[in-house]
Amino acid sequence: SDNLFLRMKDEQWYDVIDINLNSNYYIIKGILPNMIKRKEGNIIGITSVVAFTGNPGQANYSASKSAIIAMYKSIALEVAQRNIRVNTIAPGFIKTFMTDKLNDIQKDAIMKKIPMKKFGEPNDVANLALFLSSKCSSFITGQTFHINGGMLMV
Repeated sequence: SDNLFLRMKDEQWYDVIDINLNSNYYIIKGILPNMIKRKEGNIIGITSVVAFTGNPGQANYSASKSAIIAMYKSIALEVAQRNIRVNTIAPGFIKTFMTDKLNDIQKDAIMKKIPMKKFGEPNDVANLALFLSSKCSSFITGQTFHINGGMLMV
């Protein structure tokens, strides 16, 4: 849950870290041995533009999403020689139940930061994941792909 850092309860910090970061740890820990046996695999994690920009009231969320990127890069280095690719996708504002909750003032403030002046569609992220899952991306690993309408250009 969101809260300014100084008001954040320890439980709020740990809950977000557990859901966002630790869940990735346990999933990868469970699937990686089989990928290593097969000498093939592809792991795609979802992070966030907030991992790069920060956001007031979301120190826990930003930290968890940044940590996912660092973890995936480290794993990519560990397993690249075994033909296992590991990448992340960092969406910006995508039309979801979360953006549906925003009021018009909040949406207008966000649109000012997005050069394309629109929220992304879930299919935008899905199509990127599809590409990363395909043989077309066989030489890509350890990367973070930004999909945010130009909100963050790195």
